[in-house]
Amino acid sequence: MYDYASYVERAYGVTAPDFSALHTWSVNHLGDFWRGVWDYFDVIASEPGDEELTGETMPGAQWFPGARLNYAENSLRAAATRPDEIAIIGEYEDAPARHMTWSELESQVASVAQRLRDLGVEPGDRVAGVLPNIPETAVALLATVSVGGVWSVVNTDFGPEGVADRFAQIEPKILFTVDGYRFGGKLRDMTDSYAPLREVLPTVEQLIVIDQQPRDTVGELPADALRYSDLIAQRAEPNYEQVPFEHPLWILYSSGTTGKPKGIVHSHGGVTLEFLKALGLHAGLGPTDVAYFAVATTWMVWNMSVGILLTGATIITYDGAPTFGGPQKSLELVAKNNATFFGTGAGVLTMIERSGVVPNVHQDFSALKSILVTGSPLPDTTWDWVYESVSEDVRLGSDSGGTDITSAFMGSNPYQPVYRGELQGPYLGADVQAWNGQGERVWDEVGEMVVTKPLPSMPVYFWNDLDGSRYQSAYFGVFPGVWRHGDWVTQLNSGPFVVHGRSDSTINRGGIRMGSADITQVVDRVAGVSASMVIGAELAGGDYYMPLFVVPEPGTNLSEELRETIVATIREQISPRYVPDEIIEAPAVPRTRTGKLLEIPVKKLFQGADANSLNRATAEDAEVLDWYARTAHDYEKRQTRPAQ
Repeated sequence: MYDYASYVERAYGVTAPDFSALHTWSVNHLGDFWRGVWDYFDVIASEPGDEELTGETMPGAQWFPGARLNYAENSLRAAATRPDEIAIIGEYEDAPARHMTWSELESQVASVAQRLRDLGVEPGDRVAGVLPNIPETAVALLATVSVGGVWSVVNTDFGPEGVADRFAQIEPKILFTVDGYRFGGKLRDMTDSYAPLREVLPTVEQLIVIDQQPRDTVGELPADALRYSDLIAQRAEPNYEQVPFEHPLWILYSSGTTGKPKGIVHSHGGVTLEFLKALGLHAGLGPTDVAYFAVATTWMVWNMSVGILLTGATIITYDGAPTFGGPQKSLELVAKNNATFFGTGAGVLTMIERSGVVPNVHQDFSALKSILVTGSPLPDTTWDWVYESVSEDVRLGSDSGGTDITSAFMGSNPYQPVYRGELQGPYLGADVQAWNGQGERVWDEVGEMVVTKPLPSMPVYFWNDLDGSRYQSAYFGVFPGVWRHGDWVTQLNSGPFVVHGRSDSTINRGGIRMGSADITQVVDRVAGVSASMVIGAELAGGDYYMPLFVVPEPGTNLSEELRETIVATIREQISPRYVPDEIIEAPAVPRTRTGKLLEIPVKKLFQGADANSLNRATAEDAEVLDWYARTAHDYEKRQTRPAQ
């Protein structure tokens, strides 16, 4: 970032002695800033475009019209200059690590891309994956976008219904998956999942299986399936489809409180520039770095971890349980590989801290320069623990962003000091502010996080949102023309931010968002359940509480057997990630007079809101709402009761 500041001083004649000055210039001169990122990192493009930005209206701003490029080509540029250096280190639970050089990565991408072309994949066609965090998943992504296809992936812990909720709507032509994977010391055979997956995804014309397990340990593959090992054995020359700046790159998913998960579409150009800024400038990554993000493929941060290849750094993938061999597994991988950068969800560090492990007693973290924490606020005690038990020399940064922009809005930078519990400031190019309900900017008080000017990585559209109404409602329905993200934040008068959590009812487990309706619609189909409601409450100290309220069928109660069935159903049909912290029998679910669930008011109760703040007049049954207020109060008393 210091070097970039020197570059813009020379190129644009501006003076940027500190981060505040650099940020102010970046948001007041958006076109120059983003063209500066393009030129500084020497983005590869067949056409650079005549202008950077056509207006600043949101939504509707057009970035780099006329430009043509390819995200995969930019990701693999190091293959030309450093072919024999390591691009990806693949780590596993109990198998030796595998090292893939830049030339090997480029070769595999080229081979898979050619086979996709042979199978009829054309620009705009969707290719999906049910895959773990392995090097081949990165190859599948890059091969797909090499041909102009649109990528989408979920982790292998998703059941067919969870997969269908996401992929059925985008109608993929090709499906990648694995023959099996190891998790928690056990081999999980995936071959039995192929038929159910193809049943819920009828548009899939070809199944491609990444065959990484010994053949005698997993079931037989379907006769028409293609083996990944056969694909990469057929050599091909790299060929990167040149697409418009806003051509779809991948589809990520985010949910509100009702309906199917929204398919959020990002672009080749927007993601390329955003990742170069976030990972190259803010994280400071480059060819001499080794980076590890502890992520599952469902999380947006996995896409960001693959995006590190844009900077020329080496990335580490890990296929396995995050606590295999002990709670400190992630940090062991960091030390083993002399990683210079570690990215993780706040919950991972908190879990290690609470286990009592002191990693730096047994591990060497002298190579580690920075840790980036995201997904949720980091508790104060964990901030201190990192410096005491990992490294006192590391730069610990907490970032906050979202699937919506596949990056961060605010977080760390190399200029400013780090203070416990604070995010150093907004990202360059992001005009982030805190607003009150009247649309006025506020300082030193809780407000809605908004972005007042466009970013190139804002979604190009939502899938199947033909008139743009869902896009408009999701971000611009509260403050017209201004992006409202749905986070409560405080911007301190000195510049940094404090993030308080979601201002809506989205469930956020370790940074992976899930609509509450995605969970309750599955629970409600369990025999014995009349209705249900789930909330996710961010609590003081960085804790997260996710209770599921269940209304049993009339004349019955919430038996232990019914609890076990609900848990098993969530595990199988959605993901083990969304098993609730507690299942509570409720008299009814609270609704407004128009039938809308009162999830947000109940969430606020569990976050400490006064019961008197409830608008009982809007409730269909005020006594039901009172029951939830009493339950939240009882929960609070349980949490504050001193240990005996």
